[in-house]
Amino acid sequence: MASSTVCVVIAARNAQATISRAVASALREIRVSEVVVVDDASDDATAEASLAADDGSGRLQIIRFDRNQGPARARNRAIANSRAPLIAILDADDFFLRGRFDAMLDGQDWDFVADNIVFVDERSASGAEPQVPSFEAAPRFLTVEGFVDGNISRRGASRGEIGFLKPVMRRVFLDRHGLGYDEALRLGEDYDLYARALLRGARYKIVHGCGYGAVVRADSLSGRHRTQDLKRLYEADRAMLGSAAMPGSTRAALMRHERHVRGRYELRHFLDRKAETGLLRAGLGALMRPSALPAIVGGVAADKLETLRNRRRGGTEPGPMPHRYLLPARVVAQK
Repeated sequence: MASSTVCVVIAARNAQATISRAVASALREIRVSEVVVVDDASDDATAEASLAADDGSGRLQIIRFDRNQGPARARNRAIANSRAPLIAILDADDFFLRGRFDAMLDGQDWDFVADNIVFVDERSASGAEPQVPSFEAAPRFLTVEGFVDGNISRRGASRGEIGFLKPVMRRVFLDRHGLGYDEALRLGEDYDLYARALLRGARYKIVHGCGYGAVVRADSLSGRHRTQDLKRLYEADRAMLGSAAMPGSTRAALMRHERHVRGRYELRHFLDRKAETGLLRAGLGALMRPSALPAIVGGVAADKLETLRNRRRGGTEPGPMPHRYLLPARVVAQK
């Protein structure tokens, strides 16, 4: 049908417990013509659980990797094996709210378009679909600087970087500029792709209505990145900085992000060395790299302070967190 224009891409690894909901939420959308699940060498029944959610419409395709290759490679493979003009990314433990695409795919003035996200505590995610207010669309366009600065995380703040947005992308823009996910990245691969697209003039539109449900899990794969993953991410910033001429404000934003990620890397690298060789050798190694000292000292101090605060709060297990939204939004006024 003419309205079936979206390919939904789901990269999945060991997602047996959540993948059925993700697949079902995509297949129920009438504008979805393809759902491509890439099982990235799971050790569980991820592929079988995906098939269990098939609605028999012939829209579901499952690709299996024999060796774990990461979400970037999985998404590139799914995109290459699909044809729909619009591409939507769905994480394997998340879900679409009913009618998501009807609400957001309006007009031709965008190359990427993203809507609001409701964050749902995993302890309450297995129940009924969350009741989300009708928010004013309030469309706006992201600049490169706004996007890059919006991806700098703040310690102690709730998960909320703009990089968590899940835009729908026009295939024609990706093809025209030869864009795909950087397969060397296992952290920040979305940020890297969207930043490179914006540098090439992508019109990235945001509407504040909510159509995406993100499940907050303590053991999510994105929270278990390696030290090397941080190094590759700040190197991706450096590659963008060296790739083309850009306004000074754009260059400054990329440098801020590179410095932020490199600081996180330096702290993790120091902690790795401490675990391997002891505090004395790790400390001597840090002294040989004076530029890394502020990130290490500041990070260690912040970790100590956070541990102290947690101890003062006591060991009681809090209940499920209430729903919250990535973007601030105003509820549509009742007439």
